Amino acid sequence: MDDHLMGSDLGTGVARRRTPPRPVDVVRFVPGLAAWARDTVRLHPRRGVPSSTESSVGGPLLWPVDEAWPVCTQTHQDLGSGLPSSSRVPMVPVVQAFRADLPSGVVSFPEGTDVLQVLWCPFNHEFPASPWPVVFWHDSAAVRAVLPAPPTDPAAASRHVPAPCVVHPERVTEYPSWDLPEDLADAWQDDFRRLQEAIPLLPFSGFAEAPGIKIGGYPSWFTGQGWVDCQGCGRRMDHLLTVSSWECDGASWRIWLPLEDRDEDDGRAVPVDPTGLDVGSVGSVYIFECRACPERPVAHWYDSD
Repeated sequence: MDDHLMGSDLGTGVARRRTPPRPVDVVRFVPGLAAWARDTVRLHPRRGVPSSTESSVGGPLLWPVDEAWPVCTQTHQDLGSGLPSSSRVPMVPVVQAFRADLPSGVVSFPEGTDVLQVLWCPFNHEFPASPWPVVFWHDSAAVRAVLPAPPTDPAAASRHVPAPCVVHPERVTEYPSWDLPEDLADAWQDDFRRLQEAIPLLPFSGFAEAPGIKIGGYPSWFTGQGWVDCQGCGRRMDHLLTVSSWECDGASWRIWLPLEDRDEDDGRAVPVDPTGLDVGSVGSVYIFECRACPERPVAHWYDSD
């Protein structure tokens, strides 16, 4: 069994969710992948009633009362989801993650901050044709009073507004599939062939990167890479967060659905759509940041199956 996939310290106050071990030890078959391993934090959102002082998906944010709530003033596209009723669209909470709730060493928080907050405009935009995310980092100790979220624009598509979910952060190790350089993939093709023989009917891409909503690690691309270069310094940005429509689908659940969410009798999946999100055609929004620039600029990409 592949012990690189086991869960570890989960932070305070969160119930454990454990991704099963991979069916084989990937590095034993493809030793070169060891140097390319990255840790990610799977958030494992599940329906609940989180508070503003808890990590969550779609829950209330610990937003300072003296700081204006983010709004979107960009041009929106009607791609079957309608147009906003106002030119200033309130952003909706997507992810809040406190450093204390996350496994150590995976997420790089800017100095003086301990909470990551991601919101997005729930309407489609010209490019990419998806919700438009924004990223904020706050110091929770400096928030003396909380500003409640404004009402969601009534024309917003419900599939772009995540249901309130508690989270169960879990550290797992990923390997690149799309992001493995072509020359290495060619050089290791015999190793990959032996790996495929050991796990027939399961392509490597299906268990290389974790699906679902996750922080850090590798993006789980659908159709191809969508990396973004920083407009300030020109370097390729780092993957910060993936927001996926589903935690896992009808194929990937065998690898990625936590043990606690499986039927005891036949092992089949129980929940696969806890947030109610459906971005495009069950797609994902990938959020990137440039850690080389002091202001930590962000950008995003959208992809679907």
